Amino acid sequence: QVQLVESGGGLVQAGGSLTLSCAASGRTFKLYSMGWFRQVPGKEREFVAGITWNGVMTDYEDSVKGRFTISREYVKNTMYLQMNSLKPEDTAVYYCALGNDISRYQSGYDYWGQGTQVTVSS
Repeated sequence: QVQLVESGGGLVQAGGSLTLSCAASGRTFKLYSMGWFRQVPGKEREFVAGITWNGVMTDYEDSVKGRFTISREYVKNTMYLQMNSLKPEDTAVYYCALGNDISRYQSGYDYWGQGTQVTVSS
């Protein structure tokens, strides 16, 4: 079984920064691709960023390109999402996910965390 635990969410003013963390346990972290998704009430969960098992390839949703950076630290079995220049429209619950391949679709991931709330005030 795999456990994913997100942390680092909170309230920040527009233009500010936050770093989300996703700690993984229960499976060999380095063998799997990972991703970040976000969801607001009444909307579908949407892809934010993904990273391959070896960290070589990353993918970003267009609205976060140049502002968000996904990374992973193998020693700590942890994935990160550095979020800069935050906008009110970035407000959502952010989820991390683990799967076999990098994907923009929820179906590409087998395990999910419980989510962490990010709120950006204007």
